[in-house]
Amino acid sequence: MTEIFGIPVAVILGQLMLGLVNGSFYALLSLGLAVIFGLMGVVNFAHGAFYALGAFAALLGLQRFGVNYWAALVLAPLMVGILGIVLERLFLRRLYKLDPLYGLLMTFGLALVVEGFLHQLFGASGQSYPVPDALAGALNLGFMILPIYRAWVIVVSVVVCFGTWFVIERTRLGATLRAAKENAPLLQAFGVNVPLLVAATYGGGVALAALAGVLSAPVVLVSSQMGDSLVIVVFAVVVIGGMGSILGSIVSGLVLGIVEGFTKVIYPEASNIVVFVIMALVLILRPAGLFGRE
Repeated sequence: MTEIFGIPVAVILGQLMLGLVNGSFYALLSLGLAVIFGLMGVVNFAHGAFYALGAFAALLGLQRFGVNYWAALVLAPLMVGILGIVLERLFLRRLYKLDPLYGLLMTFGLALVVEGFLHQLFGASGQSYPVPDALAGALNLGFMILPIYRAWVIVVSVVVCFGTWFVIERTRLGATLRAAKENAPLLQAFGVNVPLLVAATYGGGVALAALAGVLSAPVVLVSSQMGDSLVIVVFAVVVIGGMGSILGSIVSGLVLGIVEGFTKVIYPEASNIVVFVIMALVLILRPAGLFGRE
């Protein structure tokens, strides 16, 4: 059997595939962060809480109302997105003319409130969400047995990420969103409801986090703290890709997931810090990020 660094190639390829699954979550979550920061200038520290809220919305819908996985993929992000719009209108809109630090502190406070609410309602222990029957089973890739559900996660994440990039960068709606960031008074003079557009942008960003939460529910235990450690890694991914860069967040998320998977094979002790080491190097060599503008 062919080996690299004394490790069978099949083991390396299998770990890289698992890293791509993690990278899919990184890309989807960092995309939401990049959309909110790039179009609103808000560092959304509540992103991990909305990720957990999406997972709990799917779980609660299944347990209490019989809402299946396929309906939850639509309904949970929609409900969390509407909640995001309400929170933006109530709290964040008052902070746009102030230092960005106030927005970060506000969203950090929102994260604590959401996590505390989920903890009070569902307790501290994690709960499992069943894999839908249509996505049960596994694929034999030759070098590993890949669960069909994890392959589904990769496909959905890539489609949603690049679909969002296309809408923002290549459509009239995306041009309007970017114009709202560059010159809101001028855009409003042309009859565009800029406050509503900004609120919808925040709602869309947190809806992406909720979608990631629904996708992750059958993979990890659903708990109120499920987004805490993940959101720190995702912030690092956004910094590496370039704050506000949509494409940078997508590419960096996918690639860093693979790098993390490869590190688990050759040097497992460093797998938890490799993303932060790369972030430090990027900040030293290119502070704006790999895809960001100076």
